[in-house]
Amino acid sequence: MDLKIRPALAEDAAAVGRLAQQFAGYLRSLGDTTEFNLTAERYLRDGFGPRPAFGGLVAEVEGKVVGYLLYHFGYDSDAAARNLHIADLYVDAATRRQGAGRALVSAAASIAVKAGAQEMIWSVYHANKLAATFYENLGAQRTTDVFYMKLRAAAPGLDADNRDQGSRRER
Repeated sequence: MDLKIRPALAEDAAAVGRLAQQFAGYLRSLGDTTEFNLTAERYLRDGFGPRPAFGGLVAEVEGKVVGYLLYHFGYDSDAAARNLHIADLYVDAATRRQGAGRALVSAAASIAVKAGAQEMIWSVYHANKLAATFYENLGAQRTTDVFYMKLRAAAPGLDADNRDQGSRRER
């Protein structure tokens, strides 16, 4: 197998969109009820342009994109250190167990180190035992003493539309 890891490009939108839909189907089969919205169009909208929301890598075999990893950088104030957050990692089921996932994580680790990040972080759907085992075999450790929370930026009562204007007036 001729495996190549390279930066994700706008031209990969159709392949990443297809793989993201496969990933969503797999997670739904495990019981995940999340609304999965990553499409080729949204990949292009959010990953390219003047302020990309993420960077990406793709795995190719014989010129065909068979996997992808999307990431963005963050900061851990407890550790006072940068981190690389893996937003998505998926490899086509027919290509698994051939090194593509490991190669994508390894390439992301190289990007993290070059950017001064001390760790990589990501979430795993609790029923996704295949992924958890894969990551643990890489040496990843489960973090069980914290949990994720989310709140819509435009949640009622936050007055998100007027927040910037208010802070300007306070200066």
